[in-house]
Amino acid sequence: MQRWLGGAAGLAAAGTASAGGNLIETQLLADSFIEALRDRLAVADLGATFISGLVGNVDIPKRTGSATAYWFGADNSDSVIESTGTIGHVSMTPKTVGALSKFSRLMDLQSTLDIEQLIRADFVALLADAIDAAAINGSGSSNEPLGILQTSGINAVAGGTNGVTPTLDNLLDLKKEVAVDNADVATCGFLTNAKVEAVLAKAKDSQSQYLLSPYGTELGRSQIAGRRFEVSNNVPSNLTKGSGTDLSAVIYGNFADLLIGLYGTLEILVDPYTDFAKGTTGVQALQTIDIAVRHAESFAAMKDAIA
Repeated sequence: MQRWLGGAAGLAAAGTASAGGNLIETQLLADSFIEALRDRLAVADLGATFISGLVGNVDIPKRTGSATAYWFGADNSDSVIESTGTIGHVSMTPKTVGALSKFSRLMDLQSTLDIEQLIRADFVALLADAIDAAAINGSGSSNEPLGILQTSGINAVAGGTNGVTPTLDNLLDLKKEVAVDNADVATCGFLTNAKVEAVLAKAKDSQSQYLLSPYGTELGRSQIAGRRFEVSNNVPSNLTKGSGTDLSAVIYGNFADLLIGLYGTLEILVDPYTDFAKGTTGVQALQTIDIAVRHAESFAAMKDAIA
């Protein structure tokens, strides 16, 4: 028996087409197609408010200042003092996220998988992921909606000059910042990424008990201080502070005050005509939305977590 390690002259070699590689069949396991890994729509899991059926630009009234209550005497010479609250609004204008892909006629004919359906399913997940990322950290420029972390007026908790390893105290400080603004409700929750989750999951309290119990509770579905603790890698981990780099964010808030306005529905269009001469078909997905925070005080963020 000949023992060999490579494709030397005169030896059959699987890695060389002319030396036998062409005899080896490649089997396409269509039923075992490997989908891309994506984040779920975490802000929806935490209770973001979806507003459907929008058409034009939208202003949603909101109270920005309350009236004042006064004590007054019971005799006829005294009266309550008049006061008027203030009203502002939250604005939403349509912004569109889309994806486009093309496939050839031969791809359609020869693919074991239904290539068009594959692209459609991928686009649905892709656009949901893009909306989640924008809701968390959208820049508010270049046609992108403004996300929670970029919203002016949200509460802030600073860890350290160059960042800090997150602790339970930091998370409780986030909760406190929302609570002192009367915005802490039972449905509030924490949101961070898997890197911070890993740090917190290894942390223990003074009784050597894990902060995030790994027993019987799925990480990413835990609770801290009676509030949900969710994980999405759309929460940035590339922030900077001082000399600190690759820092992560942690958000706490009432996600019902995160508004996602839907203009129409998800549109998936198939175009077999533009590249008709080439036999190429295009598939395009479009979703028009806007994102707004109803009350900035409903959220607090730590942007310098080392993980």
